[in-house]
Amino acid sequence: MDLPLIDLAVFLVYMLAIVLFGASFYYKKRSANDFITGGGKLPSWAIGMSIFATFVSSISFLALPGNAYLNNWNGFVFSLSIPFAAWLAVKFFVPLYRGIKSPSAYFFLETKFGPWARIYASICYLLTQLARMGAIMYLLALPMNALFGWSIPVIIVVTGVSVLIYSIMGGFEAVIWTDAIQGIILITGALACAGILLFSMPEGPGQMFAIASEQQKFSLGSFKLSFSESTFWLILVYGLFINVQNFGVDQNYVQRYLSAKNEGEAVKSTLMGSLLYVPVSLLFFFIGTALFSYYQAMPEMLPSELSSSENADKIFPYFIVNGLPKGMTGLLIASIFAAGMSTVSTSVNSSATVILTDHVKKYLNPHITEGGEVKTLVIASLVMGLLSIVVALAFNGVTSALDAWWALSAIFSGGILGLFLLAYVGRNIRQKYAAIGVALGVLTIGWMSLSPLIPSESGWVTFRSPFHANLTIVFGTVVIFLVGFLFSALYHRKASN
Repeated sequence: MDLPLIDLAVFLVYMLAIVLFGASFYYKKRSANDFITGGGKLPSWAIGMSIFATFVSSISFLALPGNAYLNNWNGFVFSLSIPFAAWLAVKFFVPLYRGIKSPSAYFFLETKFGPWARIYASICYLLTQLARMGAIMYLLALPMNALFGWSIPVIIVVTGVSVLIYSIMGGFEAVIWTDAIQGIILITGALACAGILLFSMPEGPGQMFAIASEQQKFSLGSFKLSFSESTFWLILVYGLFINVQNFGVDQNYVQRYLSAKNEGEAVKSTLMGSLLYVPVSLLFFFIGTALFSYYQAMPEMLPSELSSSENADKIFPYFIVNGLPKGMTGLLIASIFAAGMSTVSTSVNSSATVILTDHVKKYLNPHITEGGEVKTLVIASLVMGLLSIVVALAFNGVTSALDAWWALSAIFSGGILGLFLLAYVGRNIRQKYAAIGVALGVLTIGWMSLSPLIPSESGWVTFRSPFHANLTIVFGTVVIFLVGFLFSALYHRKASN
């Protein structure tokens, strides 16, 4: 379709401006420390907006409305776990990492369990970031595909390269400041879209709530205790484990703790960014529910090919293209790109940091020069960015990008939260028992992850996991922690006797 000139101008001006703005920090980047933490001199409000923008991504901007459109507000329960996880972060994790003063989130694990723990956790992190960037860039391609009919793979490649340009040239400082701008843009776009939907109902805003209530679209899910269904409690527990892992062992967040001027500023930025996400994620679920009511009231407005569940993630892009006034379409597309680009740039930078600190400086070239460090960061950023484009291409055609991302994040996390908790809470934990716990945890994760691949007619069907996929990270974490803790306790008890 032909995009009105004003919308095209809004979108293109945004894309060009954000790339040039990020790249402008190239001349300020003098060292590897600047590339990794911005020199530790960034203001707390900008860091907080960056944390928020990293939380949001296009997974939130497109997949959350798609999830709410298809189902209900059960996915919002994930956000309800964030305040508690944020409290743990400012109480324990921020002081821990600022005290260690290592740019690596996994140096702490090495001090407790040796080099193998650091290698294991850092590799799991890199795999998780590849899956995350892939999901985000795929979702970025959907609205442009709906607008112009352009090939989704072509859009993925172009947007991926655009993010790489400014994230590589500008380093961490460019990531933070572009995130701050993009966070403001995406909130503005989401609020505008929600307002337009609400007041576009044929019988007024009340009709939206009436239709949604009748179809139980505001439900947070069943409150029964179940290990196989997506209930309120299951999503709450899943969200708690994922968010504690984010704040506790995610390189994205650790770098932000270190980029603040002092511990107090780091605490303020962490609380601001995390707590801001809760009402904004609620806004995204509201948009999905409003879209459902909108097209229930006016079914002739939705093409038949989008009415199937496989196309839930494409409903919001379709509305952006066809249901918004001139000028707003360009703003909303810019908002979606703002959400995705901020998270991808963050992941590119943090992944490069992990490659440098946990692998190159530790094993491949311990005596690397300052110039060599910067060169390594640039090359690692490029490699991770290109790999993430490949992963994004593999996402093309999935039923729900949100469900796919949640499943992959549970698999690739590898239960490193269990290892971190074992290191942080446990005392005198033996290295070999921590390793045994990791081995059993990985087996648990592998069993739960691969169970759906077992054919229902095969003789192995009885070995399928009866548990919901979101419990993969929960069980993996618990197995690692309990095995390491209990085995060490038995060892010390035996030794004392």
